[in-house]
Amino acid sequence: MTAIPSTIPPSGHGLPRPALLGLFLFFCAGFADGALVPFFPLWASSEAGIPIGAIGLLFACYAGGELVAAPLIGGIADRVGRRPVLILSSLGVGCGFIALFFVHGVVTTAIVLLATGMCESVLHPTILTAIADVTEPSAHPRWFSMARVSSSVGQILGPTCGALLALMSLSTVFLAAGGVLVLGGVVMLAALAETLGRGDAASDPDEEDDGLSALLPAFRDGRLAKLLAWVVLFEISGNWIEAVIPLYAQDAGTLTPSGIGALFAYAGALTVGLQMLVSRFAETRSALWLTVGAGLSTIGAFALLAASPAMLSLVAAVSLCAVAQMLVGPLVPTAVNALAPRSRRASYMAASSVAVDLKDSLGPSIGTALYALAPRLPWLAGIPLVAIASLGLGAAIGRARHRRDNVEPDDQAAADTSMPQNGSMLENYR
Repeated sequence: MTAIPSTIPPSGHGLPRPALLGLFLFFCAGFADGALVPFFPLWASSEAGIPIGAIGLLFACYAGGELVAAPLIGGIADRVGRRPVLILSSLGVGCGFIALFFVHGVVTTAIVLLATGMCESVLHPTILTAIADVTEPSAHPRWFSMARVSSSVGQILGPTCGALLALMSLSTVFLAAGGVLVLGGVVMLAALAETLGRGDAASDPDEEDDGLSALLPAFRDGRLAKLLAWVVLFEISGNWIEAVIPLYAQDAGTLTPSGIGALFAYAGALTVGLQMLVSRFAETRSALWLTVGAGLSTIGAFALLAASPAMLSLVAAVSLCAVAQMLVGPLVPTAVNALAPRSRRASYMAASSVAVDLKDSLGPSIGTALYALAPRLPWLAGIPLVAIASLGLGAAIGRARHRRDNVEPDDQAAADTSMPQNGSMLENYR
C-alpha cells in the first residue's frame, strides 16, 4: 500500500476537518433518507400501482444490494483508504436516487434500488470509521451522537422539502434526495483528506487478507456476531414505525402525504433538540439501563398505535421512537469500535452496517406484510419482540464495554497505535 500522510489538517476551529466533513455527509444522507423514505410507500402504492403487501419487497431490494455488497467490499476502506470510498459511494447513491425519477415498472425500479444499495453499503460505516480515525476513543460516543444530530437535521429538511415536492409529484422527491448526496460527494472530492494513517495497514501483521471472512468480521468474531444479532432483532421492529406509519395514517384518513412528511420532520427536530442532552444524561447510566429504557419507549409507541391511529397517538409514537433511538444510537457504533482492531476498523463498521441493512430489508418487508393482514398487527407483534431484544442488546453491549475497559495495556497500544490513550471508548457509559 502506498504510504499515506498521517497528519490530519484541523478545521479553522481546531477540530479535525475529516470529522466535520463526516458530519456534513451524515447531514446529506439524512436529508436523502428523510426526503425519500416517508414518501416511497405512497409513491409505490399510488403512482406505481404496487400492492401494499409487495412494497416491502422494493425496500428489500435496496437493503438487499447492501447485503450482497457488504461481505465483498465492506472492508475496502481498510485497503484503498476512506477518501475514495466516501466520494464514490456518495456519488453512486445520489445518482441511484436520481435515476428513480426516470425509471418505470417494478423490475426496473428493483434493479436501480439494488445497484443503489450496493453503493450505500460502504457509505455510513466509512463515515463513522473516518470520524473514529481522527478522534480520541473517549470522545467517540460524543462524536457519534453529533453524527446522529447531523443526520437528524437532514431528516428535518428532507421530509419538509419532500412534503413541498409531493404537492407536484411524489416522484420529484427522488431528485432532491439524490441531488443532495451528489453535492456531498463533490464536497468530499474537494475538501476531504485521507484518514487512513501510514501505520494502520501494518499495525496488525496477523490480520492479512484472507478472503470473505476478513471482510465480514462477524464470521470470525463471535462477540461481534452476537452483538449484531441483538441489534437486528431490536431494529427490525423499531423500523415498523417508519415503514408502516405512512400507510397506517393515510388509510385511516389521519394524515395526507404532506402531513406525513411534516410528522417525520418533527421527529428529526426532536432528535436535533434532545440528542446531546440525552447523551449527557446517558453518561452515568449502564448499557442495560439505556437499552431497557429504549425498549420501554418503543413498546409505549406500539401500544399507542395499536390503540388508535389518531393524530395524538401518531405524534406521541414517533416521539417515543425518537427517544429510543437517542438512547441506543450512539451505543452500537461505540461498542463495535471497542471490539475492532484499528487495522480492521472499517471492516468491523461494515459488518455492523449489515445489521442495519437487514433491518432495512426485513423490517419493511415483515411490517408491511403484517399490516396487509391486519392494520394493528405490526404494533401488537412488536411489543414482545422489543422486550426480548432490548434485554439481549444491553447485555451484549455491556460485554463489549467490559472487554474494552479490561484490555491489557500492551494490547491497547497495539490496537490503537497513533491514537491518544486518554480513556475507554465506552468510558462515558460507565
